[in-house]
Amino acid sequence: MEGEEVSGNLPPGDHLSVVELPELDSWELLAEHEFGRLAFHLLDTVHIVPIHYAVHRRGVVFRTADGSKLLGLSMNHDVALEVDQHSADQARSVVVHGRARELQGHEARAAEAHLLTPWVRADTFHVFRIDPTELTGRAFRLGPVATAR
Repeated sequence: MEGEEVSGNLPPGDHLSVVELPELDSWELLAEHEFGRLAFHLLDTVHIVPIHYAVHRRGVVFRTADGSKLLGLSMNHDVALEVDQHSADQARSVVVHGRARELQGHEARAAEAHLLTPWVRADTFHVFRIDPTELTGRAFRLGPVATAR
């Protein structure tokens, strides 16, 4: 989020430093936020959409109504979620790669207790969980704009 304090073990000095975030720091960044961008496949196209999400039991849960996102997730379970924050001079970014699966019954109700109010009104929602296969995070200083060559 713009204007927020950004932390992330950046070494002093080099203004263009980029460091990998430890896994725990990456999970903390995910847990501190509720808005991210979900990338998913729909037929031969990759789509990116904003979502509200929550971290729950070392995974990411979110709701979706009927529509293209639900169709895409039912056809191809491979997804990525990106979350970032930045200030005037630093930024952190986390990407979760994984497989999305629709939750049912008790599992869906337990996950829903952690979710926020949906953005879109709908009669029914589907609750999904991303089971991570890869989690990467980076912290970096924002440098001055380079001169075009």
